[in-house]
Amino acid sequence: MAEIAREGEVSEQNMQHFMSHSPWSGQVLIGQVQLAVVERSELGGGILILDESADEKSGDWSAGAGRQHNGRMGKIDEAQVGVYLAYAHHQHWTLWDGCLFLPEKWFSPEGAVRRAKAEIPAERHFQTKVALGWQMIAQAKATGLTFEAVAFDSLYGRSAWLREQCAQASIEYYADIPMNYALYPDLPALEFECDKHGLPTQKFAVLGPAALKAADFATLPHTRWEKLTLRPTERGYLHVEFARYPVWTVSSIGQVRQETLLLKRESHAIRYSLTNAPPATDLATLAYRKCQRYFVERSLQDAKSELGMADFQALKYRAWEHHLALTLLASWFIAETLLDWSQEFPPDAHLLHAYKTDVLPGLSMANVCEMLRAALPLRQLSVEQAVTLVVQHLDNRTRSRRSRRKRHPDR
Repeated sequence: MAEIAREGEVSEQNMQHFMSHSPWSGQVLIGQVQLAVVERSELGGGILILDESADEKSGDWSAGAGRQHNGRMGKIDEAQVGVYLAYAHHQHWTLWDGCLFLPEKWFSPEGAVRRAKAEIPAERHFQTKVALGWQMIAQAKATGLTFEAVAFDSLYGRSAWLREQCAQASIEYYADIPMNYALYPDLPALEFECDKHGLPTQKFAVLGPAALKAADFATLPHTRWEKLTLRPTERGYLHVEFARYPVWTVSSIGQVRQETLLLKRESHAIRYSLTNAPPATDLATLAYRKCQRYFVERSLQDAKSELGMADFQALKYRAWEHHLALTLLASWFIAETLLDWSQEFPPDAHLLHAYKTDVLPGLSMANVCEMLRAALPLRQLSVEQAVTLVVQHLDNRTRSRRSRRKRHPDR
């Protein structure tokens, strides 16, 4: 914010107000970005990808902060977690939506002070990450985005409820599951227990053949692996092996559904996914759609490294939403620029021949950002200006510490 304020020749305090207090709607801006994506008809028929991303926090006063799983660090720590949707179509991708996860303790009576300080909207209530993910998927469909399928990792994929919601909405899904997820090779029969009045309860026993773990299917003697070439990468082409099995799953409330188990083998590592794609769908199509999940990781990585998504330091919920909206806007600006350039400047046959290759790399987000830095260079500070900024920074830190000490003298 300080850099933007200096470059725009406005007060740094005004920039902080713009993010944390100004009443402009982040959701309205996000909606405008999404409509811009929908209007690019050549992007129709891509894949929606659901994932989450965490940022470390030093305290628990930032909106949604608390001790929770930080996937990037691989541990439970003080963190702030956002649930995100990305949209990918072939080699083009952009962030589509996001929502801040608020842990359940934020809605306890003891959390009232923190909710007020972070200005959590009154309409927000506790929702699991899975529920937030489904809310965004349903909203994407209602917005008019045409997509072939949605993909998500095992945190979301093991939720029978989320898969059922997608199936009921006629949304094809590719849901990663843990290797020990229980699957049935044949249709299971359920026997529900009855209470003392003879009425069935939600407790049930599964009759017939025992369940297998997802990993067990990889070792069955009749497993047929098929080697597929999916897309070009920096190292050549992505070659993977896939196999599939029709399976049945049983939810915790006794719902039995037939799904297809996909097994992906790459470099001796095997991953497992469930899909509700029509059984007649060819394996190459299933593999291509399942492997699009790579692009949500790429979208989040680019957003954090190039777009400033990881630089959020404010406390308020509104600031987080504003930060998200500006990040999505920047992500779409880069994606649309790359899309326009790929259409205006298709691969040059002479270059393909000169490099003796069949594929030329496309521009990356980092490439576009480098050119933007050259076209819109930051002003070079004089020695006097630099000294003034350093003094101002030290003054702000001292005043901030004094203010905190007044509010919390025991710390």
